[in-house]
Amino acid sequence: MSTFAIELSGHDVSFPCGADQSVLDAALAAGYELPYSCRTGICGSCRARVAQGQVEGGAGEGVLGEQDRANGQVLLCQARARSDLTLEVNEVSKRDPNALKQITAKVFRKVLAAPDVTILSLRYPAGIKPRFKSGQYLAIQTDDGQPRYFSMANPAHQADGAELHIRHIPGGRFTAFVAEGLAPGDQLEVSLPFGDFYLRESDAPVILLASGTGFAPIRSMVESAIKQKSTRPMTLYWGGRRPVDLYLSALARKWADKYPWFTFVPVLSDALPEDGWSGRTGYVHTAVLRDHADLGGVDVYACGSPLMVQAARQDFIEQKGLDPSRFYCDVFVANV
Repeated sequence: MSTFAIELSGHDVSFPCGADQSVLDAALAAGYELPYSCRTGICGSCRARVAQGQVEGGAGEGVLGEQDRANGQVLLCQARARSDLTLEVNEVSKRDPNALKQITAKVFRKVLAAPDVTILSLRYPAGIKPRFKSGQYLAIQTDDGQPRYFSMANPAHQADGAELHIRHIPGGRFTAFVAEGLAPGDQLEVSLPFGDFYLRESDAPVILLASGTGFAPIRSMVESAIKQKSTRPMTLYWGGRRPVDLYLSALARKWADKYPWFTFVPVLSDALPEDGWSGRTGYVHTAVLRDHADLGGVDVYACGSPLMVQAARQDFIEQKGLDPSRFYCDVFVANV
C-alpha cells in the first residue's frame, strides 16, 4: 500500500499518510493536532487548502461552497492522499502523547432534564483526572463496537468525572439503553479527549450559538470563563422548538444576572400558545443576524444540529462579514 508525504505549509511539519487513511487520521497518528470535530464531513472544521498534490474525497458537499472547492479546499477527515501533498491549514499543534486516556467510569447520577434529554453524571476512579479543554468530547465504547461521542458539559477544572447531556433518539439502541437500562453504579468504558471545539485566547467578543443539547460544551466553556474570572463579552443564543428544549435555561439566566459580561438570548422556533412564550422566535441563527450588523470582529462558537451550524456558517460569512477562520463549531451527529 502506498504511503505519501504530507507537508503543512508554513509550519515546518510533515508526516506520512497511507493511501487507505484520511489525512486527518494520519496527522493525529503522527502526533499532530489539526482543527476537527465531527469526523464525518459535516461540520467543516477540518477544512484545508491543497496547495500541491492530489486527493480523493473530501469535497464537502453542502459544507464547502463552489468557490471553496475551486480554490482547492477539502475536508481532511474525508480526503485521502493520492500523491505527496502540501497543505495550508489554519492551526497545527503537537499532540500530547499522554493526553488520550481510557477510563472505566461509574455512573454517579442520572437526571431526566427534559422528556427527551438525560443528564448523565460519571465519576472516574480516585486519583484519575484526565486533561482536556473545556468544550471537547469523549467516546463511550459499546458492545456493538461503535463508539458513541458526547460533549462534556463539565469544565476542565472539574476533571474527576464527566457530565453528558444525552438526547433520546427514537429507535436509538444506545440512547434507549441510557434512558431505560443504565443505572447508578453501572460502569462505562470511555476515552477522552477528542475534538477542536474550545475557546481560543482572544479579547474579541464571543457569540455562543447552540441548538438543543449543543448547550453541553457551551456550559463547559462558560464555566471555565467564570473560573478564570474572565470579563470577555459573551452572548449565548440557545435555540429550541419549545421552552422544555432549553432544559437548563435557569442556569443560563443565572449567569446573565450575575456576570455583566454574559448575555443570554433564548430563541424558540415552534412555541405553542399554551407555552405563554413572549421571547424571541424563529431560527436561532437568524436571531444573531438580526442583532448584529457586522460580525467582522467577533468569534463564533456554534454547536448543535448540522443544518443549524451550516446555515450559521454560510449566513454569518456571506451576510455579516464573519472571518471564516473565526467560526468554530461542533456538529452533533445522532448517537443511535
